[in-house]
Amino acid sequence: MTRFSAADPQERRRLIVDAIVAHRERASPFLTIEVDEAVLERDDAPDPDLGIPWIQFADGVVSLDCTDAELERLKNLLPEYPAFKIDELTQPDGAEGTNVRVSAKADPNRIAQFCESLLREVFACPEDAMIWVVAI
Repeated sequence: MTRFSAADPQERRRLIVDAIVAHRERASPFLTIEVDEAVLERDDAPDPDLGIPWIQFADGVVSLDCTDAELERLKNLLPEYPAFKIDELTQPDGAEGTNVRVSAKADPNRIAQFCESLLREVFACPEDAMIWVVAI
């Protein structure tokens, strides 16, 4: 991979596809996508309760931390993605949010579409939010 950031929906999806392919080719343990922290300073920022939104992918599973409101939006999103199902919800004692593990039985393009929907619809990131692939 030669690029690690993108700031529009189409470019974000392309970046995520490239990251998934690189992750699989390298047989790395996981890949991590983070929203640029500058987005939290904007008026149209996502909920800052859990810090910078992030998505992790490994072994056909998408993981993310979310607030209760974000979890509800995720549950409302899943009917649009029938190959994606919540496998596990974990809320450690004293934690602010819930860690969600979603099985993703799909090709890299569909996983990238799902991740883009997570960014826009679940985390409520603005359309031009910058993302970074921070680990592959």
